[in-house]
Formats: sequence, structure tokens, C-alpha cells
Amino acid sequence: MLESLVADALALVPEGTSAGPVRVVLGLTGAPAAGKSTLARYLVHAVDEQAGPGTAGYLPMDGFHLSNAQLDRLGRRDRKGAPDTFDAHGYLAMVRRLLAETANPVYVPDYDRRLHEPIAAQHVVEPRTRLVVTEGNYLAFDEEPWAGVRGLLAELWYVETDDQVRERRLHRRQVAGGASANAAQEWVERSDRPNGELVKGLRDNCTRIVRVSGVPRLGSKDRYSAR
Repeated sequence: MLESLVADALALVPEGTSAGPVRVVLGLTGAPAAGKSTLARYLVHAVDEQAGPGTAGYLPMDGFHLSNAQLDRLGRRDRKGAPDTFDAHGYLAMVRRLLAETANPVYVPDYDRRLHEPIAAQHVVEPRTRLVVTEGNYLAFDEEPWAGVRGLLAELWYVETDDQVRERRLHRRQVAGGASANAAQEWVERSDRPNGELVKGLRDNCTRIVRVSGVPRLGSKDRYSAR
């Protein structure tokens, strides 16, 4: 299954002729902890291995989390991860920029789970990049401004994982970030679970549904990361 997904991603890479696009964006969506970022990073790595370094780039939607200061100002920190706790307009603008700006490097943000904050310029999309793999919870969301994302994507894949597996991952993620076991469980129930139920209802907005396991987990200092 994983090899076929890599082949399908490679098939999206533009030929670079004047008759077609110079760069396209492949989207991965799914409920929290479905394995989107792991699969996205692997696809970038595998496409680069087969089509040449720099062919693929990475854009994580999580880099557009609002800062904790902004969430406190809005009174939304207890629902961090909900659709309105992201800079959706900023993410949409970045996708458009990546499609339009191919002459210069474009630096994109990511989310630091140790700091619990978005960090600027964590990854770079090079001018030679022809396929950008972007991933996030709300790429299939049909309310504005998120609804503008789908039309910019060549394809949108829904990454599906059993709820029990996801919630174990979410619990471990919270504990790794410094939460107690009880606080981690409370966060999963209050925030991650309702967000996941929302995303699960968007499956029909996607090109296809994929289920994969055993995807190699790549480190944070891969070729596409800004040094």
C-alpha cells in the first residue's frame, strides 16, 4: 500500500513543460493523530529519492496555529486545535504563494510540540520543487475560509486510522508535552475528540481514503527542513 501511494504521488509531479503547471500541491487530511505528518514526510522523502533531491516539499497546516498569546486574548486556549484556532487565511495564502512563486525559496512554519507554539521558517520549499505535500486536520473543511483550500489541491487524501489507536497517540503526545496522565486524558476528551469527530465527517470531500501502517518516522532535520 505504501509503495502504491508513493507511485501515486510521483504521478502528480508535473513534467515542467510550458503546457502544464510548474508545481502542484497534494493534500493529506484526517483526524488528529491519524498519521498525516508521518505519511507526508515519508512521501516527500520517497519522491525525492526517486525523482531527485528537492522534487518534493512539505507544508504542515499546524504551522498556522495561533500563538498561545492570541488564543488567550480570544478566550480559546482550552479549545486549541479547533478550526477557528488557526490562521486559516494565512495558510490559504501560503498555499497560493507556493503555487505562484516558483523563482525563490519559500520558508514555511511548523508547530513545536515542546514549546506548544508555531515557529516560523522551519521548512523551505526550493524553486526546483514541483510537488508540495501539505497536511492538516481541516483541508477538507467546507466552511470559509477553509473551503478555499480544496480547489488549490491536485488531490486530497483522507488518512484513516482506528479511533482507539489515534486516542492512544494523542494521550502519549500530551504526556510527552509535559501533561500528567489525567490532564492528558481530559484534553483528549475536551478538545481532540470533538475535533476528530468534525474531521471524520469530511471524508466525502476527499479524493480517496487511505489506510497505512508501519510508515517509517523521519526526523525533524530532513532535507526539506530549514537549517
